[in-house]
Parts: sequence; C-alpha cells; structure tokens
Amino acid sequence: MLLRKGLKLGKKIDEIIVGEKLQLNEKIEDKDLLLYLGLTNDNNPLYIQHDYALDTPYKKPIVPAIMLNGIITSAISKHLPGPGSHIREQNIIYLEPVYHYETIELLLEVQHIDFAQNFVEIYVNAFKDKKIQVLNGVIKVVPPY
Repeated sequence: MLLRKGLKLGKKIDEIIVGEKLQLNEKIEDKDLLLYLGLTNDNNPLYIQHDYALDTPYKKPIVPAIMLNGIITSAISKHLPGPGSHIREQNIIYLEPVYHYETIELLLEVQHIDFAQNFVEIYVNAFKDKKIQVLNGVIKVVPPY
C-alpha cells in the first residue's frame, strides 16, 4: 500500500522476524538541542548552561534523555517496523550522559513477536565512542496494520 508521496508502510507483524536488527549513528547538534528546548519550553540549566554544568558531576551540558528517546522512536517509525507503527510501551534506562556534539550508535533488535496481541518487543542499546553504553531498554511496538 502506498501513502502520500510514495511513502510505504513499514513491516506488518507477519513480515518481522526475531533477530532482525537495525543500526544507526546519530550526532547530537546544537540545532537539535535548541529545537527541543524551544518546543518544550524546557529551561533546565543542565542542558545548556556551561557555568551551571561545570559545578555538577557532568562538568558540561548534557543531552536531555527525552531527546535520546526521540531518536529511538524515530528509528522505529522510519525503519523497524517502520511507517504506520505505534509504540505501546517502553522501558529505557539511561546509564551514562551524552554530551553535545557526541555521536551515538543505536542498536535495535527484535527479541519477541506476540502475534496474538499484535506487538513486537525490540531491545534497544546505544553506545558512544563505540564502547560506552549510554542506554538500554525494551520497547513494545504495534506494527502497521
């Protein structure tokens, strides 16, 4: 089925297999941070004020966790399962801070398919510098119908 401007729906539940993976790299840019902060009216000094962040254990501004979550949800909406899918539940643990201008490597893997309830469980992990794990979690996704 084709949608507007040639966009195709993502994979339906019977087209997804356990073990299917997606890997993406995403660099956190100032423009992305400023858009997020402007849209949410979030003025947490830990996200943008170097003077404040210097007096914290982080020593410099960090990326809001919800922005990292946005990268994950975007990967699900665009790629796995793709357009038409919907996140039903998520449990993400943020292990290490991500700083401005860092690149994260995002890994998603289908771990379980529940045909009866029409959802897939996708395990998500993200790393910076190829070795430092910054988050992990499980996302339950309803694929497109």
